[in-house]
Amino acid sequence: MKKITDFFWFCSGAHVDTLKKYPTEHNKYVGIGATIFFTALFAALSGGYAMYFVFAGSSTAEIFAVLFGLIWGLAIFNMDRYIVSSISKSGTTNQQILQATPRILLAIMIGLVISRPLELKIFDKEIRQKLKTSYLNGQRSKIDTLNKIFSNKYGLELQKTSDLKKEKDSLEKDINRSRYILNQEVFGDKTNQTSGITGYGTYAKQKESLVVQKEQRLATVRGELGNMDNFFNRRKELDGLSEQRMFSGRQLDSLSNVAGFADRNWALGQLTFKEDGKRDLDNYLAISFIGFLFILFECLPVFVKLMSNKGPYDIALQNVEESAIHGSYKGKEQDIAITDGLQDTKIDTETEKQKQIIKRSSVRDLEKYNWD
Repeated sequence: MKKITDFFWFCSGAHVDTLKKYPTEHNKYVGIGATIFFTALFAALSGGYAMYFVFAGSSTAEIFAVLFGLIWGLAIFNMDRYIVSSISKSGTTNQQILQATPRILLAIMIGLVISRPLELKIFDKEIRQKLKTSYLNGQRSKIDTLNKIFSNKYGLELQKTSDLKKEKDSLEKDINRSRYILNQEVFGDKTNQTSGITGYGTYAKQKESLVVQKEQRLATVRGELGNMDNFFNRRKELDGLSEQRMFSGRQLDSLSNVAGFADRNWALGQLTFKEDGKRDLDNYLAISFIGFLFILFECLPVFVKLMSNKGPYDIALQNVEESAIHGSYKGKEQDIAITDGLQDTKIDTETEKQKQIIKRSSVRDLEKYNWD
């Protein structure tokens, strides 16, 4: 238990030697340290999950996810620890709030960054469905665009094919009707189009000759349609249109599994809107509340430090800091005094040295002087 307490004290950024002297402050800083630790833990999970999708499909995805998660968690831990430990309780309430404002803004930004990857995991099922719908619509739009380009490119050929199909349908109906009339002529059924004479006579031969001509024309039209179909198949293959197919269920599952962070983030944003473009209030509130929860969790250590009363540890820490500052100033004065004394000694020593040199030089000059 002592090791856990010491660890959370370390996480809170408290001055442990000073904190140990005041037992009434122990639990408060254990709570602050635990909050900072679990915030860093969520940050590590969030960062690792986000990095996993960056390298999705790679054999090293898990390694990079764990590595980046640890680095990101340590970075958030260090930042939160600094934010909380840098808030001083020595000033007034307004001064403390003013001091904590930039730290709260930074905590809000950290909360937003942490919450997004975890929101992606929480709404994973809905995101996959949204991605599948998006991929289907995208493929359908792509195929429609290629078909439109193909139609514009081969408009004359397509029109000719359409005319041939209409003629084929018309000939088939006409041939069936002509065969029926021919049968009536052969069996002697009297109508406004038959003679009523039984047997294979002149009228029957004329009608059969007309059927044969129509069948020949139908064969020609069918041949031309076959040639046009072959032409279009070659053109579609060259233009890449024949390779385009709507995605199957298995393909959609595979695409949604390897979707990157950007695609999943876009899909999460689209969950807050209905198909008609209106705001989906239920999803919007659910996603927003999760984001607000992580923001609050990130800001909680700062709020706890602000809301807590000024305790004996805060006063003792202030005294320690003031003593250290005072000692630093005194140390500065001592260093200055020592430096000044050393400098004066150096000056006096150098002055005396120069005097001796000048005196001895003068004595030598007098000895050498020619008095005569």
